[in-house]
Amino acid sequence: MPPLQAERLLYRSRVAPPIGDYGIIGDCRSAALISKGGSLDWLCWPWFDSGSIFAAILDVEKGGFWRIAPAGEYSSTRRYIPETNVLETEFRTAGGLLRVTDCMPVYHADYEKQHLIPDREVLRIVECVEGEVALDGLYFPSPKYGRCAVRWRKKDALGIRVEFKGGALWMRSDLPWEIRDGHAACNSVMRAGERRYCSLVMMEHGPAVLSCLGSWSDAALQQTISWWKKWASRCEYQGEFRDEVLRSALAGKLLNFAPSGATIAAPTMSLPERVGGDLNWDYRYCWLRDASMTVTAMFGLGYHDEAEAFIEWLLHSTNRTQPRLLVTYTVYGRLTPKEWELNDWKGYRESRPVRVGNDARKQLQLDVYGEVLSAAVQLDESNKRVDGTSARVLRGVGKYVHNHWMLPDKGIWEPRTPNQHHTHSKLMCWLAMDSLLRLHDGGLLNKINRDEIEQTLHEIRREIEQKAWNEERQTYTAIFEGEEVDASLLLLSKHGFEPADSSRMKSTYRRIREELGAGPGLLYRYRNDLSPGESAFGICCFWAAEYLALGGGTLEEAKEEFRKVLRYRNDLGLFGEEIHPETGEVIGNFPQGFTHVGLINAALTIAEREAKMEQEAKAA
Repeated sequence: MPPLQAERLLYRSRVAPPIGDYGIIGDCRSAALISKGGSLDWLCWPWFDSGSIFAAILDVEKGGFWRIAPAGEYSSTRRYIPETNVLETEFRTAGGLLRVTDCMPVYHADYEKQHLIPDREVLRIVECVEGEVALDGLYFPSPKYGRCAVRWRKKDALGIRVEFKGGALWMRSDLPWEIRDGHAACNSVMRAGERRYCSLVMMEHGPAVLSCLGSWSDAALQQTISWWKKWASRCEYQGEFRDEVLRSALAGKLLNFAPSGATIAAPTMSLPERVGGDLNWDYRYCWLRDASMTVTAMFGLGYHDEAEAFIEWLLHSTNRTQPRLLVTYTVYGRLTPKEWELNDWKGYRESRPVRVGNDARKQLQLDVYGEVLSAAVQLDESNKRVDGTSARVLRGVGKYVHNHWMLPDKGIWEPRTPNQHHTHSKLMCWLAMDSLLRLHDGGLLNKINRDEIEQTLHEIRREIEQKAWNEERQTYTAIFEGEEVDASLLLLSKHGFEPADSSRMKSTYRRIREELGAGPGLLYRYRNDLSPGESAFGICCFWAAEYLALGGGTLEEAKEEFRKVLRYRNDLGLFGEEIHPETGEVIGNFPQGFTHVGLINAALTIAEREAKMEQEAKAA
């Protein structure tokens, strides 16, 4: 057997860990993934969709990583400090206990005004809690997807500097890091009571503010803990599943790009939907598909500022391209980069190709129009108004749907196949017309032809009722005049098109369970033989629980379904895009915002059903 390359030996493994072994930290501008083994294996700087600094999760040889862990054998446990996104990992060795606390600092506004702080930072605090522990640290950045030359420089007073085209990284530490061949290593022993600091900052086009370590780093950590706890305290949900809902809200907040208000689908790219396969996509962008459900979740939890900022971003971004809307936008509302491949990267566990950018951006997906208008309706529900520019955008979106709803499209699942008449897309066109009427009737939108919009609303309903219903199979179907079901049909009830307790919806739900069921609590998004090897789809599982809570089943059935799905989260409470039906492993880009939004909305609907039943019991 040929010897392993040096970098692979340095990583300690031939492949990256299971996706569910990662936790996430972030500062609402970018995010990092850290494994149970203390290895920071994913970070894009300065923004979510920038080139990677560390990407060993996609290639342990070329991607880069930053490990802080014990040498030799150990076991590890981890947690988030309650109500925060500060990650603590404890390593138990034969000789002692080591704790590593990881965060990307965020600060209260008054503290920022009084202190000079780094623009962006990864802070890693290392503490020996018991005995003594030998460290095995390794720092191997690989900027811009490993596509640029780097120059290593050590400045004793300022730490280790890695220069590359367009920027530099400064890693400061009071641990003894030594530059070797293309990386830096730390091999020292820590004893009980010792506390050490590692700070990584990035400089782009000007001087960087560097952390002073010690008490300054402790202050940054305390500011970060306090900031997250204050944010978490705004969560208004107090139901049975508060811990799970709050963790999903915290995960969702990490995917929120604070400078613009946008929310990305996931912080990663090319983590596979099928390990070893080629369904590997870049999710570091904003999907309009997610809009109305994300806004519903934000408003439902009491995060009105985030919800309103997201709607403002939606209206700003769509104004740039309307009346035709794109499927995806960057965090600044621009065109998503064209798809290209890192041909020399191995991919996560040999899942190739590794794609950067996303060509779904220009697909015709009619559902996005309903997402935008449905999200805007919620401004009325929070007593907000629509300005003149936004009103023009909404009218333009409505007009586009009125003129184009009858076209075939790609649909919610974005298959790279010919366009078809997807039932979900028609549902969202119906929702677009319904939302337009609600905006008009609520006084937020004038200058529309109400009679014309209402006529289109009825036409779309008639088409769905006649062409999406298969009388022989007694089910709604995914495609007009088709036979197959898909999980998005559950949204017919969520969006108010068909009551959850109607005979049509109940028989459709039974058919979905029979044909798409993948195990306890699990659903495929469509028939598995259409995409062999694909796993159960996370948000679809929560749609099923929410459908039951809407009236398709009893309250206890809804709760039981919800609990079944919760069993598949990782030890930190995080979900990916998909769930392997046999092993329960996390699959796909991680963590996946859509899945966590599904969890939140299902929990909110369960709580609403419970409150309604309590009111009815009191009235009786």
